[in-house]
Amino acid sequence: MTGKNKIIRLAFIGCGGHGVKNIQRFLQAEGAKAEVVAVCDGSEETLAATVAELPAGVRTFRDFRVMLDEMAKEIDAVVISTPDHTHASAALKAMKLGMHCFCEKPLGHTVAECREMANVARAAGVKTQMGILIHATENYRRVVELVRGGAIGTVTDVHVWCGKGWGGTETRPEEIVALPEGFDWDLWLGPAPHLPFHPCYLNMQWRRWWDFGSGTLGDMACHLIDLPFWALNLTAPTRISAVGPPREFQTEMAPPWLWVDYVFPHAAGPLNLTWYDGEQTPAVLAEHGLPGWNVGVLFIGTEGMLLADYNRRILYPEAKFTGFKPPEQNIPKSLGHHAEWLHAIKTGGETTCDFAYSARLSEAVQLGAIAYRTGKTLTWDAENMAFPGEPEAEAFLRTPWREGW
Repeated sequence: MTGKNKIIRLAFIGCGGHGVKNIQRFLQAEGAKAEVVAVCDGSEETLAATVAELPAGVRTFRDFRVMLDEMAKEIDAVVISTPDHTHASAALKAMKLGMHCFCEKPLGHTVAECREMANVARAAGVKTQMGILIHATENYRRVVELVRGGAIGTVTDVHVWCGKGWGGTETRPEEIVALPEGFDWDLWLGPAPHLPFHPCYLNMQWRRWWDFGSGTLGDMACHLIDLPFWALNLTAPTRISAVGPPREFQTEMAPPWLWVDYVFPHAAGPLNLTWYDGEQTPAVLAEHGLPGWNVGVLFIGTEGMLLADYNRRILYPEAKFTGFKPPEQNIPKSLGHHAEWLHAIKTGGETTCDFAYSARLSEAVQLGAIAYRTGKTLTWDAENMAFPGEPEAEAFLRTPWREGW
């Protein structure tokens, strides 16, 4: 569907947390010309609260499979704001029906899911976008221009960190807990293995559990590693290793802190990228007297360093860059992350975080989790989606789905 004056008919899968925020963001997006025709959530309470804020006539569903089948000719595009483990199941079905797709990060819960989502998006010819809003900011654009313009010379190392800690050392709860009224646990589980209901999995806590999320790495790395991916045109790492708490305590839950080392091929030679979360921060910050921001990206080049977060950027050593004139701005201002996707649907244009790009980024994130869970330094063959000689690691590349999903 194209045409600048067309009204895009949107359906939303997942209405809690980011879901309701996404409804607001899309309806308020510049030049939106979009309407909500259906919303889907496994909680009756969440559905009722959502439609109470929308115009009359919006259809409600508990099961996205039913919604997509029944409204296949009435939905132009879907927005997926479910927990990570349901992203691929919903997106693949929607795209195969010819629907454009916006999906929260990370794109998929496994490497295989990310790869399949990119392949199906390309084959279906639909417009896609992953929900990493910071990509649309002016600050990220200026950082990319500085790196590409050679402000700090050839980049050899990148350090990326986040002070958040989605993880823990708990085991599966054993007590039997009654389901909340109007909540469909089986639909919430979707393609994941069946487990008895427990509230410890709800209200974003699912990020801590391997069955549903990937800890802080899965939550935050797509936002932050996006910057070096974009600035340095990174594709896939060739080697990955990880350090964290003893793995025997993390079979069910993601670790409370993690340190992942990646090696990426790059035009100027191998590039080292290190991710830190929880209580971990790069030692190089203190060594060079750099500020200890809660989140950040540090590019280290042959001619200096560039420190950035979502809204700030500083060249170091500051004395060396006194009077420095930044390169001419050449990356166009974004319409807004949500507006960008709607505009692409209407005009046939492109987005900056389509599934081709976002799959590569999300795959790198999930590879870090695999390195930690195996405790090995892994060699990655991206073309063949394989870890040569490492069957234990390859078992983590894909997760069997429950029948019907």
